[in-house]
Amino acid sequence: MVSFSQLTYAQRGKEHPHPLARELFAVMERKRSNLSLAADVATKAELLALADSVGPYICVLKTHIDVIADFDADLVAQLQALAEKHDFLIFEDRKFADIGNTVKLQYGGGVYRIADWAHITNCHVIPGEGIIQGLAEVGVPKGRGLLLLAEMSSKGMLATGAYTDKNVEMALANDFVIGFIGSRRFTEERDLITMTPGVGLHASGDALGQQYRTPEMIVTENGSDIIIVGRGIYGPGKDVAAEAQRYRDAGWAAYENRLK
Repeated sequence: MVSFSQLTYAQRGKEHPHPLARELFAVMERKRSNLSLAADVATKAELLALADSVGPYICVLKTHIDVIADFDADLVAQLQALAEKHDFLIFEDRKFADIGNTVKLQYGGGVYRIADWAHITNCHVIPGEGIIQGLAEVGVPKGRGLLLLAEMSSKGMLATGAYTDKNVEMALANDFVIGFIGSRRFTEERDLITMTPGVGLHASGDALGQQYRTPEMIVTENGSDIIIVGRGIYGPGKDVAAEAQRYRDAGWAAYENRLK
């Protein structure tokens, strides 16, 4: 059996059973991009400006909507308009971690109403399979998709071994799950997408334990599908559009090398 990582994104999109995964693969092919921007900024103006600048180069915009100090409904409307303008999906990196009934309320309601506008969200499976079921009750009718946090990119993370294996087991049992946050391809039993944070053009780290790995390490060698980049693109003194283009090109080159 040929590994899913040896198939093109177009081939995988054509055969994928989940409509949102098919849409994501189609965006990646159209834009020749497997880059997701981690937009960790604190104001509405910053987020919109950043999304507009990098929009042409990304397949997914990853947000932390609860750090936006001046969040309002207009921000959501403008993000949706930018997603349509630039042809990208929105991933709210909410990292849900509560029981099923609670996450239903957090995902579908509250101030942010995440399920109304985020194509993708994610969760920890610490509470058990009920968290997936609770999120699915809200997300499935809206055509959304879920990622499980099988691994994280910080030093000393506890998502390893049997815990990571349990993520895979739960993903295989739940059609709402389209993939993982992690550093590698986890299974060949089903085509589950891997998105990887902590990617830089040079392997390094920061003072708070973040560990950076290159696109070649993550995509070519480990079989991950989408690289997530934040400060490497919009850090102090950086030309945001130029850096986004550099990372897009590096991620796509790593993908093409994987197919050889």
